[in-house]
Amino acid sequence: METGPLRPSPLVEQAAARLRARIADGTWPVGAKLPGETTLAKELGVGRSTVREALRALAGAGLVRPRQGAGVFVTATAPVEDFPAQLRRAAVTDVYEVRIAVEVHAARLAARRRTDEDVTALRAALQARRAAAAADDQTFVDADIAFHAAVVAAAHNVVLSGLFAQFTPVLRKGLTELLALTGLRADDPNHADEAHEAILRAVADGDAEAAVAVVTEELEDPFGQLGGGEG
Repeated sequence: METGPLRPSPLVEQAAARLRARIADGTWPVGAKLPGETTLAKELGVGRSTVREALRALAGAGLVRPRQGAGVFVTATAPVEDFPAQLRRAAVTDVYEVRIAVEVHAARLAARRRTDEDVTALRAALQARRAAAAADDQTFVDADIAFHAAVVAAAHNVVLSGLFAQFTPVLRKGLTELLALTGLRADDPNHADEAHEAILRAVADGDAEAAVAVVTEELEDPFGQLGGGEG
């Protein structure tokens, strides 16, 4: 284990790194109580406020957890990777499978909860997608995702909307690459237009079963089609 006073910059990061190393090497196993702030400050050669900030950083990474009146305890030996980081590393197929689950349920709720404003937004999004058919693949993908985001928004569930927003960067990259690889729009620039119109119609009509059916069919094969069936 590295010992000795810390260099004068940046102290909090260095203190957190030193504490992480001691957790990783088993000095403090999971479940162990860390020494008090005063003891840690003396060992690290820093002030208690620096130790406090370092412990806060470790707590944010999921390595430790303070217990009121009991101290700070080790909860993991490696940082917990946040959801956006997991998505960045995930295969587009994995993201797409979860996207299907999110959008199918969102379509069901959208058909039940949509307002007149939601239907207007969906119609505008469909028209924007049609207009983007004359543009490049990236623009078309953005318009396609915007339409699906409007369906999710019509479900009026902030968690579903948040999840879809998290998926968007990965979907954008994956679908754009898919189009470049397959040339799906070469003969049909407005690929899957009828499928998207069917989604709009099902949601506008309040037909939850139809909305679920068409979204399921539309998204079930991300490698054979862009966000939709042959319509």
